[in-house]
Amino acid sequence: MICTGNGRESELSTSSIQPSQSCRHFEFQEILLATENFADSLIIGSGGFGKVYKGNIIYGSSLVVAAIKRLDSMSNQGATEFWAEVEMLSLLRHCNLVSLIGYCNYEKELILVYEYMPNGTLDIHLHKLGTPLSWLQRLNICIGASRGLHYLHTGTGIQSGVIHRDVKSSNILLHESWAAKISDFGLSKIAPTNQPSTYVNTLIKGTFGYLDPNYFTTGKLTRKSDVYAFGVVLLEVLCRKHAVDKSLDEDEWGLVAWVQDCIKEGNLKRVIDPDIRSEISPKSLKEFVRTAERCLHNSPKQRPTMAEVVVGLESVLVLQEKFNNSLQAASKTFLNRMVNMLPFTSNGQNYVHGDSKLSSNSNGNNGITHFQNPSPNLKVFKFGDLEKATKKFSPDLLLGEGGFGKVFLGWVDQNTLAPSKKGVGTPVAVKRLKQISSQGPAEWQAEVNFLGHMDHPNIIRLLGHCKDESEHLLVYEYMPNRSFDRFLFTDIAKRLSWGTRLLILIGVARGLTYLHSKILMCRGLKSGDILLDEDFNAKLGDFGLVKYGPEPGETHVSTRVMGTYGYAAPEYILTGHLTTKSDIYGFGVVLLVSITGRRAMDGSRPEGQQSLVDWASSIQSNRRNLWKIMDPRLEHNYPLQGAFECIALALRCVANKPKDRPSSEEVLRGLEQIHARYK
Repeated sequence: MICTGNGRESELSTSSIQPSQSCRHFEFQEILLATENFADSLIIGSGGFGKVYKGNIIYGSSLVVAAIKRLDSMSNQGATEFWAEVEMLSLLRHCNLVSLIGYCNYEKELILVYEYMPNGTLDIHLHKLGTPLSWLQRLNICIGASRGLHYLHTGTGIQSGVIHRDVKSSNILLHESWAAKISDFGLSKIAPTNQPSTYVNTLIKGTFGYLDPNYFTTGKLTRKSDVYAFGVVLLEVLCRKHAVDKSLDEDEWGLVAWVQDCIKEGNLKRVIDPDIRSEISPKSLKEFVRTAERCLHNSPKQRPTMAEVVVGLESVLVLQEKFNNSLQAASKTFLNRMVNMLPFTSNGQNYVHGDSKLSSNSNGNNGITHFQNPSPNLKVFKFGDLEKATKKFSPDLLLGEGGFGKVFLGWVDQNTLAPSKKGVGTPVAVKRLKQISSQGPAEWQAEVNFLGHMDHPNIIRLLGHCKDESEHLLVYEYMPNRSFDRFLFTDIAKRLSWGTRLLILIGVARGLTYLHSKILMCRGLKSGDILLDEDFNAKLGDFGLVKYGPEPGETHVSTRVMGTYGYAAPEYILTGHLTTKSDIYGFGVVLLVSITGRRAMDGSRPEGQQSLVDWASSIQSNRRNLWKIMDPRLEHNYPLQGAFECIALALRCVANKPKDRPSSEEVLRGLEQIHARYK
């Protein structure tokens, strides 16, 4: 009934606001009584947070029907999302927002009590029950939801605006009168209302299909991210198709890309739900689609505010009501013909160049079904031994830090791997999971299960692991030159000649080809995950996000939103489906990074140059523009034709559609041929 997202975040979602007096704290016994000890017969829904029960609760002097949401102990959400919801809804009151009656926190129990919404979610009626919703009903639902979002964004009642961050049809609840109410504020963020363009830097959260590509690419959350998601809801309502819909064309499981292509082809009729096709006035339809299209603009600045969306939808309703008043029963056949012939054009600039919470079918073992157990060849280290090997994780031995945690230099005996003194024996890299890491035990287990079975010269070698209560550590072979990006983005970049960079990329391509031959995907390929030994041989590292690929006959794998700004493939951002071609996109970005010496995403550069892929793609791939792209630190010491061919290969890798990208074997072959011809 009330569904929440499956993501966790290390910081609280709101400022230190306190629940208002109207939000009541319930005793756990009251909750047990209302739900008959959480009887299965009273379950009315479930989501990432847990199960939702229908129950009668005493509120003031009245007995009211409530929806009681109980946190599942196995949920990926927790106290952060719980208190965010309590804090937000205690201070927000609007007829188009779901009302929070109260909450209960008792020992490990976290429970939210809402007003009961008899008609459930918009998602259920559109996609599960097939409820015959008229076009006018759908318009009124959209208008109600847009008013609720407008209220959130303007900050009425809390002196600040709220960015919902998870707008979708399953978070739009319907009253018995079909009035729409926005729900689920576990991922919401406070944002100042006096600065419309203000953004919040935050972990990527949201739901595939609704996720704003600009937010995913830059990490900058704004109100316009909600506007984008609402644009997807508008298309959902019009088409009666899921935001990520497998019934669509194979390369276009994302509803947004599919509708945009249909509009470009002049086939608007194809996207309309057949149940309402005969009801829609051509003017109403055109204005509705135009509003949705503006919401989905690639540039957040060009999207309307929610206030403008409300006005736009209200004008759509007026157009439709005028049409209905003048329509006679016999004219319906004529209307069908009009819709068939309806012209609709759009300039291409309004289209998203198509390409987090957990997806509903994500699994705890990261999909590594073929490597369920660690290799017996891996050493199981004791925590005390790793403390000794790293001088108690001395800051002097710190090699680096990432999402997983810190990496330390350690020393062990070459044969037994027993702890040794600094400078004695063999150096190793010890990675220690931090307690508030955005990654966690699942990623640690993925690396243990996966790397223990890998044996390839271009894949990092895992020597052993350690699990001690809350401690999770991994022990790798030591790579003296550390990561590729260390050389690309510092003054020592001058040491990386054209030939060295090319050999590094060939090594990466060999490792990637090996993975793909095992039907495995990196999912997080970036320059920082390419490690270099003393001879600058490249090895792929960091496999906490690795995924096992689809079985024969399937093409995509649903997965959790993970990745790095600027490296994630567009179709992954929009649909949450992963293929080996998603890795190819990431490799293409790495190739561009190596050629240009620029970061994949650089907010310090002028507008139009912040995204490396967009910037490089905008420059025609011809020899006259070569000097604009090449890393100036190479000082023109590269073969012109070889550099030109590398750029062309990189641009093929970052093609918008997966089918237009080469395979890893083709990439490897292309790089080897360039190296052979232009040494």
